Amino acid sequence: MLHDMLDDLFAPLSQALENRLTTLTVQETGTVTHVGQGIAYVSGLPGVQAEELVRFPDGLFGMAYNLDADEIGVILLGDSTAVMAGAEVRRTERVVDVPVGHALLGRVVDATGQPLDHKGRVRTVERRPIERPAPAIMDRAPVTVPLQTGLKVVDALIPIGRGQRELILGDRQTGKTAIALDTILNQRDGDVLCVYCAIGQRSAAVAKVIADLHAYGALDTCIVVVASGEDPPGLQFITPYAATTMAEYFMEQGRDVLIVYDDLTRHARAYRELSLLLRRPPGREAYPGDIFYIHSRLLERSTHLRPEHGGGSLTALPIVETQVQNLSAYIPTNLISIADGQLYLSPELFQKGLLPAVDVGKSVSRVGGKTQLPAYRSVAGDLRLSYAQFEELETFSRFGTRLDERTRQTIERGRRVREVLKQPQYATLSAADQIASLHAVVEGLFDVLTPDEVSVAEQAVRRAVSERLPDICTRIEAGEPLEGAGHDALLRVAREAIEMRVE
Repeated sequence: MLHDMLDDLFAPLSQALENRLTTLTVQETGTVTHVGQGIAYVSGLPGVQAEELVRFPDGLFGMAYNLDADEIGVILLGDSTAVMAGAEVRRTERVVDVPVGHALLGRVVDATGQPLDHKGRVRTVERRPIERPAPAIMDRAPVTVPLQTGLKVVDALIPIGRGQRELILGDRQTGKTAIALDTILNQRDGDVLCVYCAIGQRSAAVAKVIADLHAYGALDTCIVVVASGEDPPGLQFITPYAATTMAEYFMEQGRDVLIVYDDLTRHARAYRELSLLLRRPPGREAYPGDIFYIHSRLLERSTHLRPEHGGGSLTALPIVETQVQNLSAYIPTNLISIADGQLYLSPELFQKGLLPAVDVGKSVSRVGGKTQLPAYRSVAGDLRLSYAQFEELETFSRFGTRLDERTRQTIERGRRVREVLKQPQYATLSAADQIASLHAVVEGLFDVLTPDEVSVAEQAVRRAVSERLPDICTRIEAGEPLEGAGHDALLRVAREAIEMRVE
């Protein structure tokens, strides 16, 4: 009986002791031996893996990158001023990952998923690694659906398809970001989600892009991932991979996604800085030997998936900056060879006010022509060739050469085509509006006007076609070819609109 009483007396004490017992775990720790601008060297951590997250004091994280026998080179993902030699470093046993999901839409975040828009925490339920293998060849489907940019010169002459990688390159201040921004704005009423990835840009420039997206109602279907020029090079390096992982989440759900990398020149420079700090051997222009690989493994993740894998697509518009129009520089040539085409923006055209300043002769789309709406092919099928011939003839005509009548007509027609291809920023057009303008100029309806009168007459043609031929506009948007009666009706309405304008 006394034994039972003692058991009852000490039972709560035994239960409390059991609750206080903790399970012992083994954790690897290392020590910081050297700190540089954006990197750190760590001794210890024998089991650390490539690209694994390691934790420094005060919540700072880094990514293990150089796995040498005696020390580890770590890329810091935050301010390096808080790290000192002798500080303790711990493994996390997970690679760098980011949050994904619908909660990111309409938000501005950094490469780690932390909000930058003062709208509170991003409430996602899933995280995925930033480095993921590209879809296998047999998992990919042909690019068959157009991605309408809303720009006449692009949609008609250098079309882009969903799942394509179209490079935008040119000197600074030639309108590269403007083309990408207009493309995003043109998707605001469609079914394409957008991701804008800013790498090393000025904070004021990024703020302007975000303000434009908000002002034109496109921010709600867009994710903005930012690593400004003031951020550490480690954050700038991982930002495009993090943005791609966020976009892949929607692609794997069967959605069509557009991602803009602005720009990969600064990304390459950030990686060069990190590589030199980590004492990796430099190559051409001091870039490391794997500079091609960091971009190829990024852009290869953009594709169009087969129906059994969801049928989604990820279209990439990487931007790269050239120096004094040097297309044969190291980084531009690397990206040209990776991408499926390029839009080259000429500073000469920009200075002349021919906006968007797309050089048709140096631009190409290796995929999009197969995805172009049939109406474009029937109306502007030969426009690219004839426009290139016009530019060449116009150059020769400046020498005062005597021109025959046919050559003179070609030059006059080309000048009016050039006026039609002009388009201000934020003024994207539907496919039907573009077809109306292109059809009128190809058929020579603007030949009776001076080049200065073409812009106003073109607006009148677009307005008349949209008001009087809504059925034809609907069929054009649905992908039906422009044939027979539709062709004649479009021509008749355009001619009447121009005649009323002339009178």
